[in-house]
Amino acid sequence: MKVYKKERLAPNIELHVMHIGEFDSEYIKKIDEDIVKICEGYSRSSIEEVKKRLLNYLKTKDLRGRQGAISEFFIHLFLNNNKYKQDCLFFNLEDSGPKKGFDGVYSKNNEIFLVESKSGGCSTKNISHLNKIRESHSGLEQYLTGTSIRRDGNPWINAYNHANQKDVKSKEKIIDKIWQLRADFQNGIFSQVPDFNLVPCSTIYLNGEWSNLWSDNLLLEKTKLMSLKGKTIKILSVTNKDMNNFMKYLEAV
Repeated sequence: MKVYKKERLAPNIELHVMHIGEFDSEYIKKIDEDIVKICEGYSRSSIEEVKKRLLNYLKTKDLRGRQGAISEFFIHLFLNNNKYKQDCLFFNLEDSGPKKGFDGVYSKNNEIFLVESKSGGCSTKNISHLNKIRESHSGLEQYLTGTSIRRDGNPWINAYNHANQKDVKSKEKIIDKIWQLRADFQNGIFSQVPDFNLVPCSTIYLNGEWSNLWSDNLLLEKTKLMSLKGKTIKILSVTNKDMNNFMKYLEAV
C-alpha cells in the first residue's frame, strides 16, 4: 500500500489516499508480519494456518462479500502499520467471517477509534470514494446514535466480546470504556458522534488496469469531506488494482 496523498483537511480531519498495486516482496513481508495478529490476535496459529483459514472463507463468498472482507483486511494492515492498537479480531468469534458490528475497534493513547469500511468495483454505477466515505461515516453515526437499521443490535456487545479476548491483549482501560458504552447503549443512552474518533474508509477495486482517476476525483472534491462530524476523523481512501493479488498471496502457502 503506497501513499498517493496525505493531507490535513481541518484541525481534526486527516485524509489518506492510498494505492495498492502489485505485491512486491516488501509488502508481502508486511502482510506476513501482521496477518496472524490481524485475524486472530496474539494466537499460536502459524502464518500458513491463518492464510488457509482466510482463503477458505473468501472462497465461500460472492464478489461483493469478497471485496468487503479484503478491504477490511487492508485497513487493519494500514492501522497496525501506523501504530494503532487493534482491539478486535478480523474474524468473528462465532465463525471464520469478518467480525460483526463495527468493522474495527482500535486505540491509541487510551482513546478509542472506530472503523467502518465500504467498498465496490469501479464499474459500479455512480461509485466514488466520496460516496463510499460518506456511507462509512453515516454507518458509524447510526451505530453510535442507536439509529442503525441493521440487525446487529448493540454494536458495543460484540466490541466488548472482542476486546475482552485474551489473545487481543487490550488494555483494561479500553475494555472498561467499551463495557460502559455497552451498558449505556443497552439502557437507551446513546452516544454523540462529536465525542468519538472515527475512521471512515473507502475501497474501489479496478479491473486489473491501473488508473489514478478515482483518487484524483476525490482530491478534487476533498472540501466536501470537511463537514463530517467527529472528535477526530482519519479518512482512508484505497484504490486497489486487483483483489486477486491477495487471493494469490493466500494461495502461496
